[in-house]
Amino acid sequence: MQYYHRPSDASPGHLLCLLAACFLLAGCADASQQAAVPTRTPAQQQAEDARTRLEASEGGQLVLRAIDAHGGLEAWYGAPTSAYSWEYSNVGSNMRFKSYLVADNNTRQVYHDLLTLGTPDNAEPVEGRFAWDGTNAWISPDTLRQPNPRFWATTGYYFESIPFVLADPGVRYERLPEENLDDVLHDMVKATYDDGVGDSPGDAYTLYVNKETGLVDAIRYTVTYGRNRPEPGQPVRESLFYYQDYVTVDGLTVATRFRGFRFVDGVKGDFRNEAWASDISFRQPFDAAKLQMPEDGRIQPMPERSE
Repeated sequence: MQYYHRPSDASPGHLLCLLAACFLLAGCADASQQAAVPTRTPAQQQAEDARTRLEASEGGQLVLRAIDAHGGLEAWYGAPTSAYSWEYSNVGSNMRFKSYLVADNNTRQVYHDLLTLGTPDNAEPVEGRFAWDGTNAWISPDTLRQPNPRFWATTGYYFESIPFVLADPGVRYERLPEENLDDVLHDMVKATYDDGVGDSPGDAYTLYVNKETGLVDAIRYTVTYGRNRPEPGQPVRESLFYYQDYVTVDGLTVATRFRGFRFVDGVKGDFRNEAWASDISFRQPFDAAKLQMPEDGRIQPMPERSE
């Protein structure tokens, strides 16, 4: 009788095959689990980083509450641009202008098509452009003396973008006692800047946050453009700026009317300035070619700092 040897189920060759199959299946499972983990978009990562910065202090938490009421961090960082017509009038400097601006919300480069220019009572159509390209501010044609592009290329954008821009790195927050504004009690927070942040690191913004809605009803601000940071205890000139007539565009809630007053010793003073925003979009394409200064343009340097 002839016998045939049947390999055992536990033979070395069979075991190697089983082990290889197990490793292959485990690898597929790990890959599947990794693929199931959603990848953060840049906007989501920026929002997460900003939330971490804001949640680190009581003042930052109030700024975060305002940002959430205005649409939230992800909506802001997900907006590639800010575009609108910005009109500004100041009786003290006897100037009024209107421009259409488009800003890159990531790089903070901004270009303007100048539409009207003149006095508060008589602003006339004008052809001109100005911009901040990230390094220089310029205006074209160079015969235009106003507006100062070094100051105004980004100032209107910054006002319109509060409270969102207060989530930027380099901002410090201080929770302040509640204050009444027009017989309404508001939560208060002051935002200041680290040295080296922007052209005016001595600027300060104090927000009146509506207790019920979380919206910014007004701000107080100081402007230190062309001046040194105020010394501790040194008197500062403040302005009160109302944020009014809110609209929601592309998920972001922003003001369309601003009214400014002098603010001295805690008391609202005389009317000072006003501004309007219209034709608002947070999805307008950014034309980088418009950052290039025309041949008839003029670069506007920073003024020498004074006390």
